[in-house]
Amino acid sequence: MRLGTLVTGLALACTTIAAAPAVLAHAKVVASTPADNAVVAKPKTVTLTFNEALLPPTVATSIVMTAMPGVKDHGEMTIRNFTTAWSNGNKTMTLNLRQPLRPGSYEVRWQAAGADGHRMRGKTSFTVK
Repeated sequence: MRLGTLVTGLALACTTIAAAPAVLAHAKVVASTPADNAVVAKPKTVTLTFNEALLPPTVATSIVMTAMPGVKDHGEMTIRNFTTAWSNGNKTMTLNLRQPLRPGSYEVRWQAAGADGHRMRGKTSFTVK
């Protein structure tokens, strides 16, 4: 009897350990357009594709201009003229810009929660020529 209980206990422990990585997985960007560190010409959309479906009410995204050519010490400027659309089962978020972005360096900063409710954050950067 004790051997049977030990074997059952070990089997449950192994199952729990094997399932742990799935439980610990968190939302992260697996693809973006423009791609991270890309140099592009006047994009009209920015997309972020995540590894899992997100809870849209929990998503906060901003596009921040971090550097303008020829301008020193201007600080950061947040771009506010875009709308957000979801596709791919809430895995892909598209930011539709009302006007193409001006030349400069940009960061797309995001904060979101996946199915586990844990909030994650990150950023992707690109340059407009």
